[in-house]
Amino acid sequence: MNEPPAAPGPLLAVDRLQFRWSPELPVCVDIERFEVARGERIFVHGPSGSGKSTLLGLLGGVLVPQRGSVQALGVDYAAMSAAQRDRFRVDHIGFVFQLFNLIPYLDVLDNVLLPCRFSARRRQQAGAAMSPQGHPSGEHRTAVHEGARLRAEALRLLAALDLAPDLLHRPVTQLSVGQQQRVAAARALIGKPEIVIADEPTSALDAERQQGFLELLLQECAAADSSLLFVSHDRRLASHFTRELALRELNRVVPAETSAAA
Repeated sequence: MNEPPAAPGPLLAVDRLQFRWSPELPVCVDIERFEVARGERIFVHGPSGSGKSTLLGLLGGVLVPQRGSVQALGVDYAAMSAAQRDRFRVDHIGFVFQLFNLIPYLDVLDNVLLPCRFSARRRQQAGAAMSPQGHPSGEHRTAVHEGARLRAEALRLLAALDLAPDLLHRPVTQLSVGQQQRVAAARALIGKPEIVIADEPTSALDAERQQGFLELLLQECAAADSSLLFVSHDRRLASHFTRELALRELNRVVPAETSAAA
């Protein structure tokens, strides 16, 4: 599909959304309206079973509602095929999944660079971030130079997240949980996506690294004018964000806390 226009409206817009996992199960997400402005930083909290991860899947186009709509950058996910949603997601959305979703047979550096393999847009923006002129070097750019710039940007993000250089070529399966979490964050941020969605991204970090992680996440999102949706049960982190949102106030349905879908 074509590149979505730079619409002046909200970056994300939910209208009369309802979602259920199968026809025989009750609705687990029911939201009348919800909008995210460009550059907004939103802290979402709620207990287990309140639909946090399901909502993030809907906002990222991983899931499609049975009723209502979710629009991102002015485009309705329901108007896209599954392949188009995949392409849109890799071009415009950075995910930090609760279970990381790192590729086990790739090393740290290749995991971080993965979005740039599949998205020319992310590749161009990641390369531009390390260009002395602040933009790609046009016809003089070679594949070698592009690869060097992408690697430099990945290294910058990993260093800012306090990941030791000797880990760069280690398989991610050999990393600690906290280290894997930081690799997942660098992968989400590379290439300056307009939307960053983070599902419990600090749960495996100690207090010092948690603070550094938050500072980098907010700094990178501000530099790219990206919107950030950050889900956590730790409300002590809410003061870093421009808006705090209790999901129980947004979602008109409160599923049972034992629901595996949340």
